[in-house]
Amino acid sequence: MDSNATSTSLSRDDAAEKICVIYAAGEYYGDEPDAAHLPAHRLVVAADGGFDHACVLGVTPDIVIGDFDSTSYADVLRRSSGATVIPLPAEHDDPDMLSAMKIGWRHGARNFHIFGGLGHRIDHSIANIQMLSLLAQHNAVGFLYGNGYITTAIRAGGLDFAARHHASGEMVSVFAYSDEVHDVYEKGLKYELNAATFNNTSVHGVSNEFLDGRKASIGVADGTLIVTFPSCTPLPKRISRLMPDKDGEALGPLSTSISSALAHPR
Repeated sequence: MDSNATSTSLSRDDAAEKICVIYAAGEYYGDEPDAAHLPAHRLVVAADGGFDHACVLGVTPDIVIGDFDSTSYADVLRRSSGATVIPLPAEHDDPDMLSAMKIGWRHGARNFHIFGGLGHRIDHSIANIQMLSLLAQHNAVGFLYGNGYITTAIRAGGLDFAARHHASGEMVSVFAYSDEVHDVYEKGLKYELNAATFNNTSVHGVSNEFLDGRKASIGVADGTLIVTFPSCTPLPKRISRLMPDKDGEALGPLSTSISSALAHPR
């Protein structure tokens, strides 16, 4: 971690909720949490090459999972310090990030913090944002960190941000992930909305601003929103109208083969 950077804090109002922290193999920006900044009740999962990044930060993963195309399986076994190592076949449907999420879900986590999931490859960044929506669909939450911003998804619920000092130009943006989202509200921001409808082929929610000393809230009654906000902003309290999903296999089993719908060219 950059000695001049401030490590991200994962503290939240719902601190009793089990947290899964995932280290992936994408870009790191110098503000990722080291071992001293992780909550005591967390589960740490390294997705493939995320193991190397976790080790640099002094974090010992509880579980390492992947097809090990971006780090050495033998090296992970040698350096894993008692972690559970789950190798996956080279060819399978799920990206390693989704496999890591499934492991966290099976262990009871419904609150996910993901580092190294943005940058490097745009296809992986888009896939990881899709996975935030998957979590929201099951009334869980994921926070995807990168380059000074946090990305999350909410479905039939909202985010409440506490009042704090905001520097000028601290941007928060909202996007429709569903085809349409209904009754979108934004309160306490520079531009406010009430009962708005967005769709995913138009862009209306980019570059709103937090106001200094004002609490703010963002929410939606129907559909899924993607929300981005600065990582210097304390994590918001999540409000949900959905029932908790207690099914330990709700995200599905680990993928160990290629879908039968895929065919190799002859």
